[in-house]
Amino acid sequence: MSLARDIQLVLPVFWLGMVIAISFIEAPIKFRAPGVTLAIGLGIGRKVFAALNIVEVVLAVALSVAWIFADTNGWLLLVLVSAILVLQVTVVRPPLTKRSNRILAGEDLPRSNIHLAYIALEVLKVILLIAVTVDLLAQI
Repeated sequence: MSLARDIQLVLPVFWLGMVIAISFIEAPIKFRAPGVTLAIGLGIGRKVFAALNIVEVVLAVALSVAWIFADTNGWLLLVLVSAILVLQVTVVRPPLTKRSNRILAGEDLPRSNIHLAYIALEVLKVILLIAVTVDLLAQI
């Protein structure tokens, strides 16, 4: 196999692991930890998810470049995963940031469906990353 193909096989699994670890393990547990207030949890969450999204963009670009050099089929799944990431970063995260700013400023806000939209997109992203990996392995 070529280096591009190796990278192409490793990156979606690495990306998948990061999303599962942060979105589905770290994020919910942090709010249950002793002494972690809502303000602290939100502050940490904003930093962690900003960093995660930056790494995800880098992974999406690197995966796209590897895809070009490996000359592989299955672009649609990669495009869909990337589109979800763009949607999260440009459409869903900005209102979440505004909401957390208001909460950190002391406002008492009701629960929001915006957060559920982000979670739904994370679930879809996990499913698609698994599909990307399975598709690539099937092409070997």
